[in-house]
Amino acid sequence: MNSNIEFREGLDELAGHYRYVLQLLGENPDREGLEKTPMRVAKAMQVLTRGYTQDPHKVLTDALFAEEYNQMVIVKDIDFFSMCEHHMLPFYGKAHVAYIPNGHITGLSKVARVVDIFSHRLQVQERLTQQIKDCIQDTLHPLGTMVVVEAKHMCMQMRGIEKQNSITTTSAFSGAFNQAKTREEFMNLVHSNTMRG
Repeated sequence: MNSNIEFREGLDELAGHYRYVLQLLGENPDREGLEKTPMRVAKAMQVLTRGYTQDPHKVLTDALFAEEYNQMVIVKDIDFFSMCEHHMLPFYGKAHVAYIPNGHITGLSKVARVVDIFSHRLQVQERLTQQIKDCIQDTLHPLGTMVVVEAKHMCMQMRGIEKQNSITTTSAFSGAFNQAKTREEFMNLVHSNTMRG
């Protein structure tokens, strides 16, 4: 973990709650292996939810450039990790994002940062997909936006149905991507690098 991370207010209180959780699970939080665990988990959870303190719209506008390019821009295979809000277990995979500029473009890394910010919140995959699309559409005002997210969910792999190789795919689109031909072009361009089992 990056030692330069600034942790948010409430870290000690959060660690205290995790100490109590260990007790409720039947563990001894004072034993050697668990003595520092409550604080480690508290710090980890603040890192995993750092997206709550970041503004994805500002990330896009900080690198906004006038450009008369009006063809599809695709940033694909963006790795992400998130936490399912139902069980607080990880889900992870790849996001593929496209937009068709309407007079302005943004830095390519900023698209990946938007994915990172929204994924570092308690999430469901469907909302994550929609939030990425809405942020790009509302901030850049492109001719269209499309997002496809492919993920594996630990809540399905470790508990419940316990299916190890299932992949969940969600999509959201707007504008020019309402046309089936444009969506098909996007899917053909990302297809060769979609997530494999």
